[in-house]
Amino acid sequence: MSLTFYQYPKCGTCQKGKKWLDAQGISYNDIHIVENPPSKEELQSLYEKSGLPLKKFFNTSGKKYRELGLKDKVNTASEDELLTLLASDGMLIKRPIVTNGEKVTVGFNEEMFEEAWK
Repeated sequence: MSLTFYQYPKCGTCQKGKKWLDAQGISYNDIHIVENPPSKEELQSLYEKSGLPLKKFFNTSGKKYRELGLKDKVNTASEDELLTLLASDGMLIKRPIVTNGEKVTVGFNEEMFEEAWK
């Protein structure tokens, strides 16, 4: 099973996720989320497969999120507006996002990775 791993190299959470996958011997295709952010369509698909609320895809601790004052907007904006926003800047997206085309995880939590990717 080959995974797609959307990440930002300087992100500590991404590094932990990578380390975990490497330790399990799981292969993945590494995508730099800022240089090659997922398109609006890709995000829509990831969101639908994840089963998570769309606001879970936002990097709420990021500088860009705060600069744009998105805290209130994510609760009132339409799904389309939120997907457009996410697709506009990889730094707004919570990471890592890992998918095998069917399942999707957002962020890193060892138990979640264990359940989804082992």
